[in-house]
Amino acid sequence: MATPGDFEDFAVGFSLTEGIITGPSEIESIEAVADEKGIDLQIVLKDEQNDALVSRRRHMAGPVGCGLCGIESIEQAVRKTPTVSASPLQLTEEQIIEAVALLNGQQPLHFETRAVHGAGFYVPGKGLIAVREDVGRHNALDKLVGAAAQAGYAGASGAVVVTSRVSVEMVQKTAIIGSPFIIAISAPTALAIRTADEAGMTLIALVRGADFEIFTHPDRIQSGAIADVA
Repeated sequence: MATPGDFEDFAVGFSLTEGIITGPSEIESIEAVADEKGIDLQIVLKDEQNDALVSRRRHMAGPVGCGLCGIESIEQAVRKTPTVSASPLQLTEEQIIEAVALLNGQQPLHFETRAVHGAGFYVPGKGLIAVREDVGRHNALDKLVGAAAQAGYAGASGAVVVTSRVSVEMVQKTAIIGSPFIIAISAPTALAIRTADEAGMTLIALVRGADFEIFTHPDRIQSGAIADVA
């Protein structure tokens, strides 16, 4: 279940963050087929990727709730998260504040409904190169990942910025695309913090104006002391 929009971005992003593909070129075609009960998003993969998908047992649904529906075991829920420690990306305190401020100003659906999440991809020197919204926080992130990938941006080149709380699947999805930063307006869960720490990711949350808390790997943040290290 997802907000009906940005279908191609969603298809590409979901396929990337679930490890089905490694790049948009591995998708043969995407078609949104509408019926009276909703929209069926049909993704055709090229032969090699299709064979790999068939061998997987996880039920591949994009749920609106926790983001983990359809998983058959706790081992899948806490699947191995890639490390991002090799990324050279660093941000200043001012850039962290700017990223959230820009996201706050680019959420037209939220301003109209006050009921959806936003996700943006911040690249130093360019600002937010893409913003996507959805009723599900992980769906917003998947749409963002698809938009950034199709625009030619590697995950390691920027930071993921979200309006929602940071749960473990948000960290996993961010790590899979190689981004070393996840920045959130809301709070992280304990499992999200542990997962980000193990993945070498810098997790910043509770961004309120010029104040924020750094939960993991503060070494990527340049200078200053306006932030509280949790």
